[in-house]
Amino acid sequence: MKNSQIMKNIDAGHFCLNLVEQISPEEMSFNHEPVDCENCKKRFTSVFCRVENDTMTAINDEKICTPYKKGQVIFHEDSRPLGIFCVNRGKIKLVKTGDDGKEQILRLIKPGDLMGYRALLSGDKYSASAVVLEEAGICFIPKELFMAVLQKDGQLSFEIMKMLSDDLRRAEVSITHFAQKPVRERLAEALLFIKESYGFKEDGKTIDLKISREDLANLVGTATETTIRLLGELNHEGVVHLEGKAIEITNLKELVKIANLED
Repeated sequence: MKNSQIMKNIDAGHFCLNLVEQISPEEMSFNHEPVDCENCKKRFTSVFCRVENDTMTAINDEKICTPYKKGQVIFHEDSRPLGIFCVNRGKIKLVKTGDDGKEQILRLIKPGDLMGYRALLSGDKYSASAVVLEEAGICFIPKELFMAVLQKDGQLSFEIMKMLSDDLRRAEVSITHFAQKPVRERLAEALLFIKESYGFKEDGKTIDLKISREDLANLVGTATETTIRLLGELNHEGVVHLEGKAIEITNLKELVKIANLED
């Protein structure tokens, strides 16, 4: 066996060992049963929606399904990618740590989303860490397999290109808004963004994510104290209703207006 292949096997073994070490015995009670890719409901809202059957069979045979608890790190900033991650269930944040140690939330990840593909395709290290916000089930697809099916399946390659293009567009919009919008508008926009990502609970008003004030501040890009003060103002104005970490949007039209977005 060639040395390069030996190192690949060692890296894969270390990755699998790390997955096991991240889960304590107490957390083993939360199980994420392996999901059949061809019957996965999230497949049809992901980049795999139009891929060839042979591609899905290959991925299904080699993927690794793992459960994660709230607060666990799926991958760390500045580490090397060994594959990509497909979210089957749960909620995840992608966070980047600044020179001052403060976190900035770059993206919120929902079921059906992929993680780690940009670093994998570019050959770079991860630019951010992936941290679980709510219990999650993640499917890992090894690098060699993903790159092989990407070269073979033109439709998957096209979907990945569209996803990268969307990422660039969102980054451009985010940079513009961060530079030009006041914090109050950015907070309103962040609440709408969370609502679009995860939707409402059954009452049709409460955002389906209990987010800490610190995480919300890290998403907006401001101090936690400022976020608390501005949330209090929105609560007083009847735009939102606060119940612990739960946020109910009581006046969606007004929130859109404050965010300075078109309805």
